[in-house]
Amino acid sequence: MTFTVTDVPERERFEAHDEADALAGVLTYQLTGSIIAYTHTKVDPQFEGKGVGSALARAAMDDARSKGRTVVPICPFLSGWLEKHPEYEAIVARSTRKVK
Repeated sequence: MTFTVTDVPERERFEAHDEADALAGVLTYQLTGSIIAYTHTKVDPQFEGKGVGSALARAAMDDARSKGRTVVPICPFLSGWLEKHPEYEAIVARSTRKVK
């Protein structure tokens, strides 16, 4: 199954659609200057396990990289996905400060 991912800036989200143009999932964000915080990934239950989340994550990260943005991965799904994709590490904001 192939998904088309597009940025919908007026809704502050990326949307994934299947071949029939059904909305399969979204990845929401907040943009401030050159910093983009990815806040939540949601996949429609009928599309779970079919690669929608990964398609959204890759498209969002490629978009951020092409626009010179720094990514703040708030979304737990995206954070986990980034652990498996170190090629994006250079644009991800990481904190080394420990919370006490």
